[in-house]
Amino acid sequence: MSLEFIKVEVQDFVATVTMDRPPVNAQNAQFRDELMSVFDAFNDRDDVRVAILTGAGKVFCAGADIKERRGMVKQPGDYARHNRTAREYTNSIRECAIPVIAAVNGAALGAGFGLMAACDIMMASDNAVFGMPEIDVGLAGGAAMLSHLVGKSFGRRIIFTGDRIPAQDLYRIGVLVACVPREQLMDEAMKMARTIASKSPMAMRLAKKAYTVCENMPQRDGYRFEQDITVQLSHTEDAKEAQRAFAEKRPPVFKGR
Repeated sequence: MSLEFIKVEVQDFVATVTMDRPPVNAQNAQFRDELMSVFDAFNDRDDVRVAILTGAGKVFCAGADIKERRGMVKQPGDYARHNRTAREYTNSIRECAIPVIAAVNGAALGAGFGLMAACDIMMASDNAVFGMPEIDVGLAGGAAMLSHLVGKSFGRRIIFTGDRIPAQDLYRIGVLVACVPREQLMDEAMKMARTIASKSPMAMRLAKKAYTVCENMPQRDGYRFEQDITVQLSHTEDAKEAQRAFAEKRPPVFKGR
């Protein structure tokens, strides 16, 4: 698929995915299709072990393109098709086989906030703000996302008021792992990405799978699921290489098998 609004650069097993639809990276149908195509492709690429998602310009993502929404329903089924895509393009990040780091470089609003929440690890620049402005245009949304991200009162405040929440507030309650000056954000994200990329790619993919699956399982069943994955990994060449390297006090050389 040719890409117009999503840019991808890969170096040393790290993919930097940049949303680039000026002026505010608002999401239209093509934007969502491109993003879904990119993250689906990572599932089958051996040259990518971790991805960083960020935005071009001063905004991470201002959410859905309201202009497109006004003319969205032209024939029966249009709204259902839109809703299906709106679910699945964020799931393409959440279910992507590799870890995804959100590097939020500015405002993340509505569906843009949802994009960040779909990522595995979230960090932001100290000028970033977050919000769900749907209530201000007569709509509603974000409850399913926020109920897994923040506490009851905090989440309802975001949805009911449409308030813009500073990055420092989300860092304070542990949603963000870092809140740094904007000029340091990509360096911070790349440092994290390189650490992840240095691990066994097979173990990392299964570790993400375990975390994603266990989130919605009772603890007892989740623990059993993780144990099964550990047994599976123990028979891989990467696991044996990691153990040899540890004993020999040298960096491991992983082959992904």
